[in-house]
Amino acid sequence: MNPETKALLMGVSTATLCTALFKRGLRNQFIQDVRPLNDTLPNMVGEAYTLRYIPAREDLNPIGVFLDRNHPQRVAVEQCPPGAVLVFDSRRNARAASAGAILVSRLMVRGCAGVVTDGGFRDSPEIAALSFPAYHQRPSAPTNLTQHQALDINVPIGCGDAPVFPGDVMVGDREGVVVIPAGIADEVAKEATEMTVFEDFVGEQVLAGRSILGLYPPTDPQAKEDFEAWRKAKSR
Repeated sequence: MNPETKALLMGVSTATLCTALFKRGLRNQFIQDVRPLNDTLPNMVGEAYTLRYIPAREDLNPIGVFLDRNHPQRVAVEQCPPGAVLVFDSRRNARAASAGAILVSRLMVRGCAGVVTDGGFRDSPEIAALSFPAYHQRPSAPTNLTQHQALDINVPIGCGDAPVFPGDVMVGDREGVVVIPAGIADEVAKEATEMTVFEDFVGEQVLAGRSILGLYPPTDPQAKEDFEAWRKAKSR
């Protein structure tokens, strides 16, 4: 990822990014029903590295499969590149955990940027205590083997109804996670940054008692003049 793009994405919200994506016809890039375990952390920004689960078949998923060093869940954790976000397709099924604190800790110490599942994590209090972005649907104590069979590594997946392709840019904040197609990440980051500056101006104006009419959107020429003056004064 372009380092400048990453730096810009650290300072914008998923809400603003969703608007920038909607302008480009992309309506379903926000991962549904996932939340941060630790909402005090800075934005999560990294390229997607994926793992796809299918429904577990009982005869193929006894606890002993974890003895296999080639088990896809273990391999994905060990191969997810530094700076990347491991994204689980858990079929929006949180009845069993996509991973737990030990595997998430391993991702953290390997230098990954975060982890996202549309299912659940076990050991969620321990994960929440880490300085590592982790997003899930809800806590889930049972091991993944009771519901999920890890199958494919770094293939296109669905996560919370959003399409995720390897290399897409994942951005997470205190509201959730949005998926930016890799090919437009640079332009979306720049536009979202400009939108954020304007929205900060609007927020100040509204809190000071100004009407949104003509201001948001800035259909009144005076609003545009006031914004430029504000921006110059704030060095933004």
